[in-house]
Amino acid sequence: MSRDLVEAGLGWHYRADRIRQLIDDVDSVALAACDGQRIAGFAIMSFGDEHAHLVLLAVRATHQRRGIARRMTEWLLESAATAGIASIKCELRTDNVAAYELYRGLGFVEMMRAPGYYRGRETAIFMVRMLRPPGLKPHTWRPPTLDRR
Repeated sequence: MSRDLVEAGLGWHYRADRIRQLIDDVDSVALAACDGQRIAGFAIMSFGDEHAHLVLLAVRATHQRRGIARRMTEWLLESAATAGIASIKCELRTDNVAAYELYRGLGFVEMMRAPGYYRGRETAIFMVRMLRPPGLKPHTWRPPTLDRR
């Protein structure tokens, strides 16, 4: 799915072994949206201490425009916020208007454009969604202590 939907025309960079490494990485989350026994879409996000990277997101053409990508991304945003992540970044091709509108609708903002980012041929748009100010760790709840004086 990555080869046909994400990397079309660029060659195949995310081969099965690379996807397996991402799935097996304890700092990554992989989601699959299924329609019966068939995968309709998937997403992979890598988590750091404060920042996350939405590495891949794809939905089969037969299942697009049904809210699948939105629901997967919303789940990842909620998971990242729960984990205390400050921001999530992603990159996309300039001609991927549907993805650009999806991310904008979910609160991502464009940070920059990088000509030749994809195999020296295509421009990438880098986007970010802030979840909290960086460097400010969220308060961790602790149960009250019993004072036995």
